[in-house]
Amino acid sequence: MMDAQTPLAGQRAIVTGASSGIGAAIAESLASAGAAVVVNYSRDEAGAARVVTDIEQKHGRAVAIRADVSREDEVVAMFKRSIESFGSIDILVNNAGLQKDAAFVDMTIADWDRVIGVNLTGQFLCAREAVREFLRRGPTEHSSALGKIVCVSSVHDIIPWAGHANYAASKGGVSMLMKTMSQELARHRIRVNSVAPGAIKTRINRDAWATPDAEQSLLRLIPYGRVGEPVDIGRAAVWLASDDSDYINGATLYVDGGMTLYPEFRFGG
Repeated sequence: MMDAQTPLAGQRAIVTGASSGIGAAIAESLASAGAAVVVNYSRDEAGAARVVTDIEQKHGRAVAIRADVSREDEVVAMFKRSIESFGSIDILVNNAGLQKDAAFVDMTIADWDRVIGVNLTGQFLCAREAVREFLRRGPTEHSSALGKIVCVSSVHDIIPWAGHANYAASKGGVSMLMKTMSQELARHRIRVNSVAPGAIKTRINRDAWATPDAEQSLLRLIPYGRVGEPVDIGRAAVWLASDDSDYINGATLYVDGGMTLYPEFRFGG
């Protein structure tokens, strides 16, 4: 029977882009729920080491593994090392992502390719390796599902975003990739879902909330009246990776305080 305090006990997870921000919070939340966690990073080795140390100090198990998720050879190597470290993988959280913003007419093909490569192709490559491992490993006693994949998307998988065409296109792609995977893989008892964050207090968007005036401006877009914290996404990822959500497949959980509810219409449209 699943322990309510550690619903992921005995399971092993990879969290991509987990050296800071939302990814770090997801890794720490999964570890608190009982999972052993691979903390993936691309450049921030020190940040990944801090996340591993934080997890280990709370009596969890974690290892940091570098890989650029847009590169097939590095993704394959990351999964090989992860399986060597923990024996197998039960959960993948596809979190790695970046922005390279520009007006549409000024956007370079290099910036387009880089964002699509990490945000969308990276999710495909990691999910493919995870599914291959789930099928190779077979069922375990720790979960009703053969494996779980959580794709971290964004409210911009449905909200257009001027000046961010590459980012919005990548997140729209993640939404359809997730749904197609969930449809195709359900017969294997592999569940695939998404978490779509709204405004979350992370280093990358600090200018949007760091001052009272900036935060008040941002709150006009959030009916619930607060900016999200990384742990809000971590809790959602734990739930989607646990047997508590065993009948949830192909769904997107918007963790956004209501940002997707056309908040301007609160004032009469």
